[in-house]
Amino acid sequence: MAGETTLLILGASGDLTSRLLLPALGQLLTIEPYRRIRLRGAGMDDWDDARWREVVRAAFASAGFEAAFDSVSATEYVRADITAPADLARLLADHDGRLALYFAVPPAVAKAACEAFAEVDIPAGTVLALEKPFGVDEATARELNTTLERLVPEAQVFRIDHFLGRSTTLNLLGVRFANRVFAPVWSAQDIESVVIRYDETLGLEGRAGYYDKAGALADMIQSHLLQVMAILAMEPPATLHERDFRDATSAVLRATHVWGDDPATASRRARYTAGTVGDRRLPAYVDEPGVEPARQTETLAELVCEVRNERWRGVPFTLRSGKALPEKKGEVVVTFRRVNHVPEGLTGPAPGSVLRFSLGPDHMDLELNVNGGDDPFELERETIGADLGEGALKAYGEVLSGILDADATLAVRGDAAEESWRIVDPVLAAWRADEVPLQEYPAGSLGPGGWPALP
Repeated sequence: MAGETTLLILGASGDLTSRLLLPALGQLLTIEPYRRIRLRGAGMDDWDDARWREVVRAAFASAGFEAAFDSVSATEYVRADITAPADLARLLADHDGRLALYFAVPPAVAKAACEAFAEVDIPAGTVLALEKPFGVDEATARELNTTLERLVPEAQVFRIDHFLGRSTTLNLLGVRFANRVFAPVWSAQDIESVVIRYDETLGLEGRAGYYDKAGALADMIQSHLLQVMAILAMEPPATLHERDFRDATSAVLRATHVWGDDPATASRRARYTAGTVGDRRLPAYVDEPGVEPARQTETLAELVCEVRNERWRGVPFTLRSGKALPEKKGEVVVTFRRVNHVPEGLTGPAPGSVLRFSLGPDHMDLELNVNGGDDPFELERETIGADLGEGALKAYGEVLSGILDADATLAVRGDAAEESWRIVDPVLAAWRADEVPLQEYPAGSLGPGGWPALP
């Protein structure tokens, strides 16, 4: 049917589908009811169409979009092994319009499925959407890219990073590129440091099967925060279309290296012990079900990088993320250098201005030195704040919108996925060699004592 897209979710009976994908689809269809989507689900569970439709309806209703179910009420479910070429051929034979495949399955299953797709005729224009992590190091990311190159063109591969769909991440673009007050000072000449952090209050929450093999560095810094850094540090692209935008962000990652080329001094790692977060008592990470303590998986990671180009050389970019921390806080903090000279007669400290972007709720603060109210010659610190637009769609809604429109702007390109691993691989090697101690911190604390405070 012209103008229609078949969205086929592989791993439809899994948690990712019901918890994130389907509610986001319900929101998308509510806000953009003109979309013509045929929804299909495939999985190993022995479900029938009625069971699948109830899951879809319940997921839509859980997010307040039950009315959108009418748009996909004829949705079907197919029991299939997506690593078997015969089952894949059967799935691909039944679609209307353009086909979008969403791999809502563990990375190892997605890899096996992609290898099986090499034996199947894939309809022209088919989009492949894969969740992180994309490989487990640079070599495996490159290997998977080679497999995908044989299946569809790069522009039809969507390596999902829902962080790039966050409205605050996108708001960085408007603030930086559309304001002369910021555009000329966005470089090492005027910026002293950048911090990108994402602290969570949650513990493991039953995700040992994935998280205990990944850890905070791969789960958050490699997969998400390096992409946020690339947006913040990129050269102004000619357009925000897919090619220009991703060329600019990939160039940043190619120029990025561990600070001082020494992962032992540029990185830190720790894991939480038993403690209290708010009113919740958490066990020690090593006592969580499914955890293998010998893996020494970190739940808090920090990495300092440098973007070695004309604009940014000498500026430390600190990326930090962790679990079981006292406050949920996602933010980008840009600290400007102090002015060269404060006229004699103005008293008080004059630290560099600080620009903060809060990653939900969407807010921006600019900390400035101003004249005091009581003594006009005494400097005081004041903050100017602004609420930023939340965006009509949530992060996964933005992701699905791009997939259905075949617009890969907010997807991670193959070379960027490889570069992200190239940056962190030396750190992981240093950790495996015990060159960086695995410290501990009580759940609900700010982290191990002795770690530098973040601005």
